[in-house]
Amino acid sequence: MTSQKTMEQRKRRRASFDYSLFGIVLILMAFGLVMLYSTSSYNGQVKFADPAYYLKKQAFATALGVVAMVIVSRVDYRIWERYTYLAYGISLVLSTAVLFFGDEYNGSKRWLSLGPLSFQPAEFAKLAVILLLARTVSLHVKKMGKITQMFRVILMVLPIVGLVGTNNLSTAIIILGIAVILIFVASPKYLQFISMGALGVGFIAVFLSVESYRLERLAIWRNPEAYEKGYQTMQGLYAIGSGGMFGVGLGNSMQKLGFVPEAQNDMIFSIICEEWGLAGAIFLLFLFLILIWRLLVVAQNVQDLFGSLVAVGIMGHILIQVILNVAVVTNTIPNTGITLPFISYGGTSVLFLLSEMGLALSVSREMKKEP
Repeated sequence: MTSQKTMEQRKRRRASFDYSLFGIVLILMAFGLVMLYSTSSYNGQVKFADPAYYLKKQAFATALGVVAMVIVSRVDYRIWERYTYLAYGISLVLSTAVLFFGDEYNGSKRWLSLGPLSFQPAEFAKLAVILLLARTVSLHVKKMGKITQMFRVILMVLPIVGLVGTNNLSTAIIILGIAVILIFVASPKYLQFISMGALGVGFIAVFLSVESYRLERLAIWRNPEAYEKGYQTMQGLYAIGSGGMFGVGLGNSMQKLGFVPEAQNDMIFSIICEEWGLAGAIFLLFLFLILIWRLLVVAQNVQDLFGSLVAVGIMGHILIQVILNVAVVTNTIPNTGITLPFISYGGTSVLFLLSEMGLALSVSREMKKEP
């Protein structure tokens, strides 16, 4: 009788997920589509004679992402634990294929084409790494206090970091950051992260020195006015400054009219600041803060360690990417070409982000209590 009651409670618990998490994702998606149209309409009209060109493509990818999110949210997340090594292997193969068969855009090879469709394997690699590390750390959690085990876990992701970092250093940093966050959460000792931090700095230094253009980015960051390639950064800062407290109004940005190149991509936060002002920027960051908080709540209340680490990995991904994008747009760090989650233009990005949210919603079904 007790066993039957437990099963009934389990079924009721799995009947619904964290609706607050689902709601904040929907709000971010809606805000992103509105801002994407506002930001890209000029470029769409000039390049394709269609102001809604970018919006249509993003809306299609978002629709696919919502379908993926709903499907994944209804699948028990423990099932994916069986396929973590397969997913990681596929990400290695795809990232290797980019080096030989990838499509180059703005000087970087990041896309693979399959007929009329193109996608960025690096986005899939983020999800694969989250699942791989969640499984690995949960299986060896008692050993995570040993520095040797910590380095073993880091070594597992170095191949994909190296492959992705060849043409996409920012995503490589995100993947490495996700690994560090998961290890930090699972490890009872903190002093060992000093050596890990030194290793990370050394790894990034090697990547910066391999290609001269990466060192050039450091010089541009320090003095963007002195370099032609600092034009985008300067125009983005002008957009932020002209927005003031409450902005110039939705659709009224001047900097998006060709002054900020490809404003709908990495620099979309600067147009948000111009049209919505400081108040709008704070509102958007507040939305991200709520999303991160809900993911943290899920991680703290889920019943098993694997699910908790999956939620932490997704939270770390969103947190790192938002921080990097805002830091780049405000010229706090060198330009790394990172997008703003749910907001910037990019079909592959939004598709896999929403798949991650579906995974987080699936985990939320197993929370021990309603927070």
